[in-house]
Amino acid sequence: MAELTGRHVLAITVGAFGVIIAVNLFLAWSAVATFPGVEVRNSYIASQTFEADRRAQRTLGWTVSPDYSDGRLRLAVTDTSGLPAKVGELSVLVGRATEAREDRTPELAFHNGGFEAPMELAPGKWVLRVKATATDGTAFQQRLDLYVRG
Repeated sequence: MAELTGRHVLAITVGAFGVIIAVNLFLAWSAVATFPGVEVRNSYIASQTFEADRRAQRTLGWTVSPDYSDGRLRLAVTDTSGLPAKVGELSVLVGRATEAREDRTPELAFHNGGFEAPMELAPGKWVLRVKATATDGTAFQQRLDLYVRG
């Protein structure tokens, strides 16, 4: 076995720190490349009507319940009495919480008192960004978590 010299120790130390730095740079790049990080373009502008929008949405009294089984995404939108809500328009963005690569917007159809669409979702946590409009024009939006079992 060769003698351990100062040059060997230096090479081992530089190599170890080099690997650590390279891994950190790769992880930072991956995080920035896969997550858009933008909820709203201008938070100041969005804040100007936030309270009024929230009050109008609460007045609707809607509850949105997601369900996923047998390759179908189902949304039950109900009013305060538990009956199907009168929804004028509905759109849903389905994606992962940490990246935009798997984002999808299914074509939901009204069926049996709720909305549903065929959709293949891999196991794990999914985020649903629901945007709807009541028949009277009141806007409704909500972010829901959906866990798909593997």
